[in-house]
Amino acid sequence: MILHRRTGLIEHQTFRDVTQFLDPGDLLVMNNTRVLPARLIGKKETGGRIEMLLFPLWNGKKGEWKALMKGSSKLKRGARIQFEQGFGGAVEEVKDGKGKVHFFNQGEVVDILKKIGHIPLPPYIRRKDEPLDRDRYQTIFAEREGSIAAPTAGLHFTPSLLRSLKGKRVRTTTITLHIGIGTFAPVKVRDIEDHKMEAEWIEISEETAKEIEETKIRGGKIIAVGTTTTRALESFSNGDGRVKPGKGMTSLFIYPPYHFRVIDGLITNFHLPKSTLIMLVSAFAGKELIMKAYQEAIDRKYRFYSYGDAMLIQ
Repeated sequence: MILHRRTGLIEHQTFRDVTQFLDPGDLLVMNNTRVLPARLIGKKETGGRIEMLLFPLWNGKKGEWKALMKGSSKLKRGARIQFEQGFGGAVEEVKDGKGKVHFFNQGEVVDILKKIGHIPLPPYIRRKDEPLDRDRYQTIFAEREGSIAAPTAGLHFTPSLLRSLKGKRVRTTTITLHIGIGTFAPVKVRDIEDHKMEAEWIEISEETAKEIEETKIRGGKIIAVGTTTTRALESFSNGDGRVKPGKGMTSLFIYPPYHFRVIDGLITNFHLPKSTLIMLVSAFAGKELIMKAYQEAIDRKYRFYSYGDAMLIQ
């Protein structure tokens, strides 16, 4: 689906035709994060099963990770957890199904996850993860490990599509935003200004910042592939359309009205109601146009969620 913000026109195209809506000199910015096998199954000291979805504390102590926990009732601080292949850890904090875990000195946590972890497939995929999911649930440009979910807009890109873009002289570059629970936590407050985003880690290279600046100078468009890419670029904006290189945490929550400083277009999937994601796309395209597009998507039986359909908004 193609949404034209200025005219309000909606067109229905297959994703492989996206190149016809981009111009030579445009720049696609993609999130090169890679999904970790971050779901662990373990046993409590009582013998009960516990399941954890881990994500690192990028600005915390080495070896200390946050966790969403299933089966954590009556679990107390200091409780030991036994995982597969002799790995273990201790619960540092636990409250309302969330906590912190410290792994015993058995190597880097990422290496432990690669040995015994499971890919955290979205909950609506009602099957166990398979070894192939370690590759299937990744974008083709995934490089930097650290996410608990794939940047789903990037899943639509194939090597042949990238070749088509290159042939049209549409360039590509990458940033990194490691996706945590902040991206998916639903908005439950009455006033959206009271919603607090969980911070997520961003890295933007000097090369990417320079490419964005040069594209702007030449009059090309900056097209963000995904809401995570959008949040990264807008978080590191210097206010005049350029982007500062660097690394750090962001808790930027984008909702209407918001003045976008960097992006000129957005490729994104269809998102759920009451999510921060649909609020971001509503801020970019306008709520009325987004609601119209979503109704057409429902009428035409578009697929939502991670492996669903996408739209280009420009």
